[in-house]
Amino acid sequence: MTALFSPLALGGMELPNRIAVSPMAQYSSAPDGCAGDWHLVHLGQLSYSGAGLVMTEATAVEPDGRGSLQCLGLYGDAQEQALGRVVDFCRQWGGARLGVQLSHTGRKGSVRLPWAGRGPLPVQEGGWHVEAPSALAADDGGPVPAELDEGGLRRIGQAFVSAARRAVRVGFDVVELHAAHGYLLHQFLSPLSNRRDDGYGGDAERRMRFPLEVAQAVRDAVPSDRAMGVRISASDWAEGGFGLDDAVAFAGALKSIGCDYVCVSSGGLVGHQQIRVVPEYQVPFASEVRRRTGMATRAVGMIALAQQADAIVRSGRADFVALGRAMLDDPRWGWHAAEVLGAAVAYPQPYARAASAAWPGARLVRPGAA
Repeated sequence: MTALFSPLALGGMELPNRIAVSPMAQYSSAPDGCAGDWHLVHLGQLSYSGAGLVMTEATAVEPDGRGSLQCLGLYGDAQEQALGRVVDFCRQWGGARLGVQLSHTGRKGSVRLPWAGRGPLPVQEGGWHVEAPSALAADDGGPVPAELDEGGLRRIGQAFVSAARRAVRVGFDVVELHAAHGYLLHQFLSPLSNRRDDGYGGDAERRMRFPLEVAQAVRDAVPSDRAMGVRISASDWAEGGFGLDDAVAFAGALKSIGCDYVCVSSGGLVGHQQIRVVPEYQVPFASEVRRRTGMATRAVGMIALAQQADAIVRSGRADFVALGRAMLDDPRWGWHAAEVLGAAVAYPQPYARAASAAWPGARLVRPGAA
């Protein structure tokens, strides 16, 4: 058996293989945070892609935690029911485990859709006033957020717990917190966005306090037969920002409160970041976090080939990998990776005749197909 197609235990559950579909914002078909037909088709087809785990896009824990007016949420009965419809479909037809990424955008929220310019969305057009650890704009000239007080912190912490409980009722196998990409929990962690002088700002330990409080409360709300993880950042790619040593310390603290894994990403906090994007550019971060903490890690970032993904897992640089745009490009990526690596994956019965063993045409479109 190849490393990539071996099972992976996370907490009290098991993934059938080491391939995950990354959370990918869709900015589509989610009025008031409610998943629509787009999500049914998007996540439905990925549930039978051959991946062992399919993650939803970042899913807001309160309305003002969304990125745009069309971003997913899980903060009320309507949102729970709409997302439950998608989960039920994926369960019926797909073989992947299902995960939800809970998020709050903080100062990066209330924006226009990417294809409409992605600028700030004014209140008169349905936008909202954003909040953050400190009154610091994400970009030069951008809206200055209101600094969260202790009441606001309690409200958001409770929203994360409520969303986690809804996720459990919906039937997700994995609940993941988004503490990367410049969203609210990451904003607390980084000295570039957190200039507070109370117990939630200052040195690294105090900057970690709110994210860890949220993580502990969510861990308490997620039963032991589900997995709970956190997407973290390992670099702000900007001078004076959150870095690898900070990520190792944060991951170690998450491990101590019972988190089952971390997904190690980077960037997204400030507009002046300087990122050199090359194949596997974030994998060394995951490898170092894994080496220094012993925690299960998921690697991301320009992983597109089956051989790449298998080598990352086989060499011990990460326990599993997540693919985003590679899956958008080829929603059957897992099937085709299994062909390349000589592994087997389950096909839904209506599609079984497209497997290379049953369809000679596979060797016409993919000459290396077994």
